[in-house]
Amino acid sequence: MTHEARNAEEPGRHTSDDPRTGPPDGRRSLWPQRDFGVFWAAQTLSVLGDSFALIALPLLVLQATGSLARMGLLTAVGGAASVLAAVFAGALVDRVDRRRLLITCDLARMALYGVIPLVWLFGPQVWLLYVVLPLCEAIGVLFAVGYVTVVRSLVGTAQLTEANGRLNATAAAAGVLGPLCAGIVAAWTGPAAAVGVDAASFGVSAACMLRVRFAARSEDDDVTTAKRANLWQDLRAGITFLHGHPVLRSLTALLFVFSFLTLGLNDLVIYHLKHDLGHDDGTVGTVMAVGALGTITGALLVARFRRRLGFGPTWTGAVAVSGLAFAGLGRAEEVPVVAALSAAFLACVAIAGTCSMSLRQEVTPEPLLGRVTSAFWTLHYAAAPLGAAVLTWAAEHQGTAPVGLVAGACCVLIAVAALFTPIRRSGAA
Repeated sequence: MTHEARNAEEPGRHTSDDPRTGPPDGRRSLWPQRDFGVFWAAQTLSVLGDSFALIALPLLVLQATGSLARMGLLTAVGGAASVLAAVFAGALVDRVDRRRLLITCDLARMALYGVIPLVWLFGPQVWLLYVVLPLCEAIGVLFAVGYVTVVRSLVGTAQLTEANGRLNATAAAAGVLGPLCAGIVAAWTGPAAAVGVDAASFGVSAACMLRVRFAARSEDDDVTTAKRANLWQDLRAGITFLHGHPVLRSLTALLFVFSFLTLGLNDLVIYHLKHDLGHDDGTVGTVMAVGALGTITGALLVARFRRRLGFGPTWTGAVAVSGLAFAGLGRAEEVPVVAALSAAFLACVAIAGTCSMSLRQEVTPEPLLGRVTSAFWTLHYAAAPLGAAVLTWAAEHQGTAPVGLVAGACCVLIAVAALFTPIRRSGAA
């Protein structure tokens, strides 16, 4: 979850401060800011629908094939498309009108996801998921890179962590209702209908985005230089900036491993609930909804933790606790325990992810923000699709308990490794 766009001046808006830098004291409330509020609502609605697909697509595969490995393969294919799209996303975002890009991405995903329930009326066609999901994931990356770059233009640098926390918290709140409703819809009418809800949500999001105005890009944003650069130069510019920043360099390397280990977690939890414990789709939706409560908690607390502890301790502690929760998931035999561990894992991922995103937004120059975000995601996510395939294949053949234990222990080791990098010494920034 991540998004963005652009706009000319709006009368009466930001009359006393530059929207890209925020007010001098950094204490202006986010509540009266209309454009941020509409943007906030659009993303919440989008996530509400997206949480339906989060459950519905794996359930469609499991319903048709009964195979965890096939579920993992779908996740891997979608992840691979995301990695490929991330290579190009930053260059595109830094070249085009970001508002139009976000609206186009929403409309395209509405159309693509809308095909699935229509085709399923005539019978399951699993191959279609392997076509639609990669396309939607690639489009989603474009939307996500744009989203990251636009938040600063809406709220200013001083309020980035708070704004990102609120976006993540309400997205997670939608994620509480979404999985619960998706489980009910899937149990009553089938998972395909839940995908239809996701498609409709993107249409609503696009309509909201039409009402959002973004701060105009200044003439010194180096857009003309971006237009002259080729793809390799764009990617190299992002990589060069990441390599030159000690904390971002360390984060990229550690998240490369973390993403490899955790991308397949959602499939593993669904399989554990349905195959190992014998529960229905409604239970899956309930557990996912409880897990989303963890994301809400983490997103609401991240700004407070970061102010008090600094970036390094907050990020490292969150990764360590997420690993401990992951290690226990496969061994949990009671649904409430699975739900609690899922919530703990997602809370810590929300804290670590919001810290990481906010830091990147704060330290990256505006002209490079799209390319740096794209390079960051490409590098740290490159092995994640393979990791999802390996994790789910291993869990199907060896069981969810040992696989979860090993993967969780490795996540804890990532936090330990961070103590020997510049992440440990990084403070509020």
